Amino acid sequence: MTPKVIVVISGKRKTGKDFIANLLQERFSAELCAVLRLSGPLKSQFAKENELDIARLLDASQYKETYRKDMIRWGEEKRNKDPEYFCRLATSVSEADKDLWVISDARRTTDLQYFLRYYPQTTLTVRIEATQDVREERGFVFKSGWLKCNFR
Repeated sequence: MTPKVIVVISGKRKTGKDFIANLLQERFSAELCAVLRLSGPLKSQFAKENELDIARLLDASQYKETYRKDMIRWGEEKRNKDPEYFCRLATSVSEADKDLWVISDARRTTDLQYFLRYYPQTTLTVRIEATQDVREERGFVFKSGWLKCNFR
């Protein structure tokens, strides 16, 4: 099914992307609105290939932080081979049968390009920004070697 509207939310880590995505889902109801996370399929595949606990990779625990750098490297290798890989996986889940999709974690130009290429008439883009101080209050800690959001 093709959704009537797709809201693609982009922004750096700890800017409030999930918060806004969840507000949209509350406003429009879970019956009409699916929050699709590009990181979900990435973490799921990474967990399968490395025999890790997927539930713990999906939460905000230290467990995820332990594997973040390896997960980022692995994800980039996948994207280098196929830039649309995780977008296709995220939009093929059962929740994707809703009229409204909210993509809560676009961080790369290729993520945005995917939705604009395949759903040009229905895609809206929203950029969430927060100051460095606010991001740090929310738990952000800069670590060298982690991928940054690659578009503004």
